[in-house]
Amino acid sequence: MRPDPAGPLFHEPGARWRTVAIGPLVCVVALVVELLTGPVVHWAALPIIAIVLAGFSYVMVVAARRHVSVELTSTVLRQGTEELPVAEIEAVLPPPSDDRRDPERWETARSLGELADVPRGRKPVGLRLIGGTFVRAWAKDADELRARLGELVGDPGQTATS
Repeated sequence: MRPDPAGPLFHEPGARWRTVAIGPLVCVVALVVELLTGPVVHWAALPIIAIVLAGFSYVMVVAARRHVSVELTSTVLRQGTEELPVAEIEAVLPPPSDDRRDPERWETARSLGELADVPRGRKPVGLRLIGGTFVRAWAKDADELRARLGELVGDPGQTATS
């Protein structure tokens, strides 16, 4: 993906690097508590545990940033590693209503990205592509993504039928 000179219109990183520091910080707190309260201080175990926790967290953050990040520029919507040109989007569909029984057609469509479904903690945004194909974009802040896509594509789903 070529960087857009105007910058991203919408961006979710997938995970934050500060998550890697949580495990080591807990180990530092445990070390301080042991120094203040007890005769036994685990000088060898706590640093090893801190490194292991940081290592696992690092792997999870890298995976989330690669597979669960979202970026929208004026030309491309990137969901994980999949890129969809904005020019291929015909309509941004409105969110599903709560008072219906059957799902909208877009709610069972393929999810963008290389994951099998909308990632946990994210909400779907229905898109109709040129040619009539439905797909599901996704984001934590789905309403904001829907609004930004609507600005690029046109009226966000007001005239689109699913």
